[in-house]
Amino acid sequence: MGFFLETLFGGLMAGMLYSLIALGFVLIYKASGVFNFAQGAMVLFAALAMARFAAWFPQLLGFDSKLLANGLAFVAAGIVMIAVAWVIERLCLSKLVNQEGITLLMATLGVAYFLEGFGQSLFGSDIYKIDVGMPKEPVLVLDKLFDGGILIGKEDLYAALIAATLVAVLALFFQKTGTGRALRAVADDHQAAQSIGIPLSRIWVIVWSVAGVVALVAGVIWGSKLGVQFSLSLVALKALPVVILGCLTSVPGAVVGGLLIGVGEKLSEVYIGPHLGGGIEIWFAYVLALGFLLIRPQGLFGEKIIDRV
Repeated sequence: MGFFLETLFGGLMAGMLYSLIALGFVLIYKASGVFNFAQGAMVLFAALAMARFAAWFPQLLGFDSKLLANGLAFVAAGIVMIAVAWVIERLCLSKLVNQEGITLLMATLGVAYFLEGFGQSLFGSDIYKIDVGMPKEPVLVLDKLFDGGILIGKEDLYAALIAATLVAVLALFFQKTGTGRALRAVADDHQAAQSIGIPLSRIWVIVWSVAGVVALVAGVIWGSKLGVQFSLSLVALKALPVVILGCLTSVPGAVVGGLLIGVGEKLSEVYIGPHLGGGIEIWFAYVLALGFLLIRPQGLFGEKIIDRV
């Protein structure tokens, strides 16, 4: 039981990080109907900005405090991501209003390649380190209940708590604030929202900015775990099965889908992997998503759409 719980907790913590990236897809799709293929590139760009600013500020301003460097770097990287979001909306998406979905999809794909190339030109192509002080050593808990206890990585635990806090804040933002309600109105019906005076362009800038901040938090966490390298943008591929399971328009769905995939990956790798030669963790999420597309394509939290013909 102790080993099972250890695997279960590991899956839950990994699932919260998947949910954090999936949240970026959900936010933009809810507000604009655009599937943002650039989310992975935004995570990479934000992590690069954080890593380089944390190294540049102490050199430019002449101080040695790691806490101050990380704080200033996070604020500066957040401003950069909001500026990137504003540029994307103003120069790209606002020109493609009412175009076909495939046109918007290809536009975000082009934005992804641009951000990866521009990030390399601006910040360099080396592998960088983000050190925000999260402890790497594991901690032993419940050793009195189970033989050998349960080993939990502190870094994974802190990262999961940060992700859960951000998800909770965004849920409150959508439910309790006027801007959040406007975002939900735009998500339900663009034309109806416009008819009552909600400016679509301002809403889209806000939602892209929020997605940029989410990408920054995800980039800091994953960059701290894996290092900031250009393969970091591929982490977003893990979020695709999450949004398929949970529904592309549901914030709670992103959370539940991430937890299901995180737990499923860990348990299947540990308990089924030895019988199949291992490697299940790599493809488990995509096979599960394929099964959902065949059985319930709208996802766990989606609603069936019935059109009269």
